[in-house]
Amino acid sequence: MTKSELIELATPFYDKNQVLELDHAIDFATKAHTGQKRKSGEDYITHPIAVAATLVEWGMDIDSVLAGILHDTVEDTDAKLEQIESLFGQKVAFLVDGVTKVSQARSGMQDLANYLPQTKDNLSKLLIAIGQDVRVIIIKLADRLHNLSTLQHMPKDKQIKIARESLEVFGPMADRLGMGRVRMQIEELAFSYLDPNEFKKLQILMKKRLGKSTRKLGAVRAEVEVALKAHNIDAEINGRVKSLYSLHKKLKKVNNNIEDIYDLMALRILVDKKDDCYLVLGILHGLYQPMISRIKDYIATPKPNGYQSLHTTVITPNKQIVEFQIRTKDMHEYAERGLAASFHYHDQKSSKDYVKKKKSSTLPSHMQWINQLQEIADKLKDNEDISQDQLNVDLFGDRIFVYSPKGDIYNLHDGALPLDFAYLVHSDVAKHTYSFRVNGKIHPFDKPLQNGDVVEVVTRKLALPKQAWQDLVTTTHARTKLRAQLRQLGVIESITGAAAIIRQKAIKKKK
Repeated sequence: MTKSELIELATPFYDKNQVLELDHAIDFATKAHTGQKRKSGEDYITHPIAVAATLVEWGMDIDSVLAGILHDTVEDTDAKLEQIESLFGQKVAFLVDGVTKVSQARSGMQDLANYLPQTKDNLSKLLIAIGQDVRVIIIKLADRLHNLSTLQHMPKDKQIKIARESLEVFGPMADRLGMGRVRMQIEELAFSYLDPNEFKKLQILMKKRLGKSTRKLGAVRAEVEVALKAHNIDAEINGRVKSLYSLHKKLKKVNNNIEDIYDLMALRILVDKKDDCYLVLGILHGLYQPMISRIKDYIATPKPNGYQSLHTTVITPNKQIVEFQIRTKDMHEYAERGLAASFHYHDQKSSKDYVKKKKSSTLPSHMQWINQLQEIADKLKDNEDISQDQLNVDLFGDRIFVYSPKGDIYNLHDGALPLDFAYLVHSDVAKHTYSFRVNGKIHPFDKPLQNGDVVEVVTRKLALPKQAWQDLVTTTHARTKLRAQLRQLGVIESITGAAAIIRQKAIKKKK
């Protein structure tokens, strides 16, 4: 893509001054990258232009697009962050600095198994970058997506390294942000380099299977369209093909028997209102025999990354097995673009909610982990003592939703314990915890919570934190709050006090 093509792409979505600013940023980056080439032989500026174009297509705000153009200037050219701030403003400079810090953190990592480095300096950079503004990671995902699309020009060893990192880190990161389409694109490209033979084999297998079922599925689609019109439901029906990497993973679970995979192709039904989703589900079950075990309601109980949809698998009269996904158009927009869908072209105010300089409750419930990262990032910036245990933040693990009795949603990692929930609600509530009721029944402190649990914290004024609770919390957030309370009560030594005792003992030994 050229400069003029990017300007043409952006013009319908930004005002005149913003487009002029984009023009200026392209000129600045072009000059800064003068003489630099990509491995493909193209001028380097083609990369930041491609990244910015992706951010425009995702619907990101103008500051993100400008940062996409400028994201490599500080790290790879003589340009200074101060120059960028002077020319394009503090917000753009902040984003460019954040993307640079993520790159620096990655470069200091020794292996992909421990993506979050076990060194305070590198992890500090990563946490601060992600915690303060989630747009930093969205820009980084656009950067990685373009690098993957041009990976054929890299040496074989670099291809494997970048592809593995993309599959193990950036794919899950996109998933955590609810960016389903981006996750799939990253996985497909990375998989094609990591296991090219398997990739080609599955391509051929999928082509054969789809050829047989497309015509049959078309007949089902026509039948459903007639039924929905008869019920005056305005709906859009599309086909959805399973990605090759998803197929690869699923085949492993079913001993490579593709006959056991029912969702190679699915029909996706988009409606205007949530109530219509359930009406459509009832109509489908009236037309066809549902497979009860495969009915999933991700609208009432969304996935941890915010994904919402109804899933059902049915058997038609001619014994064809068909999967349906039913969702509103807004739910589909989120399923495709995730958190990026929250940044609107013209609504510049919305972006400030994601800059975590001050406490904000505007992040969706499934993004609470960003707030938790920010708490650690603030401590790191203020040079507070942070234990190694507190630095072991899991960005990529499985998540669960649990509910308060009032229906408030709380997002925790899979395996979290009741005290983790209590400290997420409020540290003062947790401090006076006496017992827990989960789904109306008494629940032990050491039994993990499950997705969808309704958790009630039973408090008593005289109840206070105990040292044994340190073995009954699993999140960094809960552990930090608990230890602060225990130190305040004098149950455990303060970090500085303990360090002083250790130093005194060491001095005595030397004497």
